Amino acid sequence: MRPTVYIPTLRAGERLARTLEALEAQEPRPEVVIADNSAEGLGAALVRERFPWARAVELGENLGFGTALNRAIAAEAGDPIVLLNDDVTVEPGFVAALLDSLTASVDSVAAVLLRERDPRRIDSAGVVADRTLLGFDYLSGEPVSALTTAEDPLGPTGGAALYRRDAFEAVGGFDERIFLYYEDLDLALRMRVTGARCRLAPDARGLHAYSETMGARTARKYEMTGWSRGYLLRTYGFGHRPALLSRAIAAELTICAGQLASERTLRGLRGRLRGWRAGGGSRRELPSNALLDISLRRALSLRRNRHRS
Repeated sequence: MRPTVYIPTLRAGERLARTLEALEAQEPRPEVVIADNSAEGLGAALVRERFPWARAVELGENLGFGTALNRAIAAEAGDPIVLLNDDVTVEPGFVAALLDSLTASVDSVAAVLLRERDPRRIDSAGVVADRTLLGFDYLSGEPVSALTTAEDPLGPTGGAALYRRDAFEAVGGFDERIFLYYEDLDLALRMRVTGARCRLAPDARGLHAYSETMGARTARKYEMTGWSRGYLLRTYGFGHRPALLSRAIAAELTICAGQLASERTLRGLRGRLRGWRAGGGSRRELPSNALLDISLRRALSLRRNRHRS
């Protein structure tokens, strides 16, 4: 078993340096590969200058989260695959705790991200979704004590995850049409359809600076998350599920109205429309018994709580 940590980065800098310092202190130190999305090779330069024990795959341009990771994973062998955001500082024993949860019946492991501003609170313990594929960070905002009785999520968050390489490759890795956001949910859905199982690793923890790269409330982020929402709804056949589509539209219009009121932007709505058009060429199966059966009010409440973090 040769666990390898893959870290996508655009800006590199001190955030990435802190991430690498924490990984360097792991016992034993894991293999680390930087998926360098910068045109200037910033991540590769940081590796050469300060962390020569790590490796970098220079992509020459910003290919997005999933595509960058797919390319780095293909270029540099490692199994299992560990994914980590470049704004996460892991605690001692992080990688070991992930591996301890990887039993023979498990295909992916969800680590726990704690809020950097308040480490007593969980930022994400994986991803879950309601029946309209509105995704949520599992246990977001809950106290760390909630981990003692928590069940397993649908899948890991892409910012702190472990996958068996064969399970990851069997579904084709990340969908490269998704530039950013919801690619981890899409991967979790596709893996669940194949029967893959995710397990929560409550002792694999790291501190996360939420939306460090793009910012939590920007028109650009709203547009990109909107594109991914529209794309997933079309790709997973909601055009042929009128009852669920009606509920999804109600949720999306409520979200977009909130963005218009707070940030004076409709880019989230435009992104959803473009994503819906882009998703017309394929049809994916929804996993059975894997989605939350909750009310629209509850779903929107969970989403609001996340954005208050």
